[in-house]
Amino acid sequence: MNYGICKLSIVPLRLEDSDRSEMVSQVLYGDLFELLEVSKKWSRIRLTYDSYEGWIDNKQFVNLTKNEYDSLNQLPTKLSTNLLDIITTTTNELLPISLGSNVAVVNFLNHSFDGATNDFNFSKSTIIEIAHLYLNSPYLWGGKTPFGIDCSGFIQMVYKLNGIQLPRDANRQVTEGEALSFIEETEAGDLAFFDNEEGVITHVGIIMENNQIIHAHGKVRVDHLDHSGIFNNERQMHTHKLRVIKRIV
Repeated sequence: MNYGICKLSIVPLRLEDSDRSEMVSQVLYGDLFELLEVSKKWSRIRLTYDSYEGWIDNKQFVNLTKNEYDSLNQLPTKLSTNLLDIITTTTNELLPISLGSNVAVVNFLNHSFDGATNDFNFSKSTIIEIAHLYLNSPYLWGGKTPFGIDCSGFIQMVYKLNGIQLPRDANRQVTEGEALSFIEETEAGDLAFFDNEEGVITHVGIIMENNQIIHAHGKVRVDHLDHSGIFNNERQMHTHKLRVIKRIV
């Protein structure tokens, strides 16, 4: 088995081995992965963090030996906590990185970083604080950064920055945690999931106090949550039908 590490800020992870293929997720600076299949230009990878698979351009990562991969994978987690931060290369070039990038690997890549990192002093209130950092981020299918993010990527990154690992997609995130029966039982930081007419989970958001929810729909926004679902404050209508509420922690 061969391995790799992302050396750039935000790299698309594609459904197929083509620049025109759908972006299913993103690989952030410092992300580790296994190489499942390698061609002249593309590699199919499996991300170490959440086992998500897709295709990445071979020019956008560094190959690792198994020993290098194992050593890097054992490093204590250290994530950047500013919306945008800067890595400095050995040639004094500046590399911008996004919130939630893995800066534990900078020494291996011969880079330097002196920005803020997470301390994982978890409380449910910090989930809401981190979620607000993404407020007004534009919706982007497959996105995982403040410059474009989808609903489940938003949930995964917020929880990741709080030291809690969740799957990448909403239909798998809904299998985590404990189901709650009523909105009245919820606490800020719980997750609400929403389905379509076929009963498929298609959306997720983070419950806040006072029957509010923060979620990625057009942009990361705050709306009202009731027993029917999400009531969009701007459009004055329900936009998502509530399916289940889960407490992850």
